Amino acid sequence: MRAISQDALGGPEVLKETEVERPSPGPTEVLVRVHAAGLNPTDWKHRATGGLLGKPPFVLGWDVSGVVESVGLGTTLYKPGDEVFGMLRYPYGHGAFAEYVAAPARTFARKPGNVDHVHAAALPLAALTAWQALTDTAGVTAGQRVLIHAAAGGVGHLAVQIAKARGAYVIGTASAAKHAFLRGLGADELIDYRSVDFAEVVGDVDVVIDTMGGDHGPRSLRTLRRGGVIVSLVLSNTDAGLRAQAEELGVRAESMLVEPDLAALKAIAALVEEGELRAEIDTVLPLEQAAKAHERGETGRTTGKIVLTVDTAAGQDSAGSGS
Repeated sequence: MRAISQDALGGPEVLKETEVERPSPGPTEVLVRVHAAGLNPTDWKHRATGGLLGKPPFVLGWDVSGVVESVGLGTTLYKPGDEVFGMLRYPYGHGAFAEYVAAPARTFARKPGNVDHVHAAALPLAALTAWQALTDTAGVTAGQRVLIHAAAGGVGHLAVQIAKARGAYVIGTASAAKHAFLRGLGADELIDYRSVDFAEVVGDVDVVIDTMGGDHGPRSLRTLRRGGVIVSLVLSNTDAGLRAQAEELGVRAESMLVEPDLAALKAIAALVEEGELRAEIDTVLPLEQAAKAHERGETGRTTGKIVLTVDTAAGQDSAGSGS
C-alpha cells in the first residue's frame, strides 16, 4: 500500500511517498481503508525531532476516517463496510498517513452520518484532547468560566464548542482577525493577544486550557479563582514548577496526553450529529502532498485543521457513502 514515510528527521522534505506492507487485523482489531487523515502539531514536531517515537523510519498520523475493510478474530463492534473515525493510540499507534491502518476496534467509533470523511478525520485527536481536558480532567460544569488559549487552533476551536455545549462561559485568546469566526462558534469573550495581556484583563476563571506552553502557564495562574484548574496540553520539564506555583495560590495544575476513548468518541459524534460541534477545515490536500501540508501547518497561521485525502479508488472500488 502507499504511505508517507521518512527515513530521517528534519523538515517537510524528509516526507516521501513509499510502498509498505499492508497490515492485517489481529484479534479484536479492524483493518480500515483510510479515506482521510487529519494533521496535528504533534505530526510536524515528531517529524522534526522524533519526539516520543525516537528515530525513524516511521509513518506518522493519528487521525483516521474511513471504511472497515475486514475484522480480526473476536471483533463484534463493526463489520466490513462500516464507516468509522478514530484516533490511533497516542503516541505509539501512529500510521494514519497511509491507505490502510489496523488498530483495536475500540479505537474507532461510527462516523457521524452528517459529515464527510474530511470533516470526520479532522476531529479525533483534537476533539478527544479538548473533551478529556474539559470533562475528565477539569470537570467543567454549566456556568463556569473557561479560558481557552489559541482558541482558533485545532484543539482550541473544538474546545470552545465543547465547553459551550456543557454550558460554560467561554473566553478565548486569538488574533483579532479570528474573533468573528470564534463568535460564530459561541465564544462569549475574546482577547487579542497581540495587543492585550490576557492576564491583566481576565479574572475569576474556573478552568484554563493551555495549548501554548511557555510562559502562558504561569501567567494563566493569575486568572484563576481559588479552587480553579489549569490543564496544560504542552508537556515540559517545567510542569513540576507550575504545579508548585499553583498549589501556593490554592489552584490546581494538570498536564495531560490524549488517550483513545470510545465513550468520548461517541459523545463527540453525538455533538456533531446534534449540530453542536463542527471541525473547521483550513486546508485539504491529497496524501502525496503531505510535505506541503506540514509546511502549511508549521506557519502557525491556520484556522482549524489540515486534512489529507487518500485516493481509495486506486486499484479497487471505493466503499462507503461519505467520501
